[in-house]
Amino acid sequence: QSKGKKPLFVQLVLDNIWSLYESVLKRDKEKIEKIVTSLGLKIGARESRHADPKVHLNAICSQWLPISDAVLSMVCNKLPSPLDITAERVEKLMCVGARTFDSLPPETQELKSAFMKCSSEGTAPVIVFVSKMFAVDAKALPHNKPR
Repeated sequence: QSKGKKPLFVQLVLDNIWSLYESVLKRDKEKIEKIVTSLGLKIGARESRHADPKVHLNAICSQWLPISDAVLSMVCNKLPSPLDITAERVEKLMCVGARTFDSLPPETQELKSAFMKCSSEGTAPVIVFVSKMFAVDAKALPHNKPR
């Protein structure tokens, strides 16, 4: 940094994103057109003429860097397979707080083998595991929003 050199991540990733943001917010049509054509994107006229630059930026970024594809590929590549889970880990996931696995009802204990098999058969029980919950104001839920 002292010699004016940027880290590689900044040069290859962040500079490109910052350049896109800057050109869209300043409405530099030539630079935006150059970026869009070099990336091979198709941006609709409606988005590019919109008064809010965020709409134009969102249209470009959703095609250039689609978050759903990126998250799905990261999950597939980085998370371990559920078939590799240990029996001790399953017991910890099924127990809440200070309860032990042996104190759970027998029906719940029988789910341990189904949990470890990760079977997709029609007769296999459906197990839903909520790993984290966030408190959300009721007004923020989609069915409570004013129309």
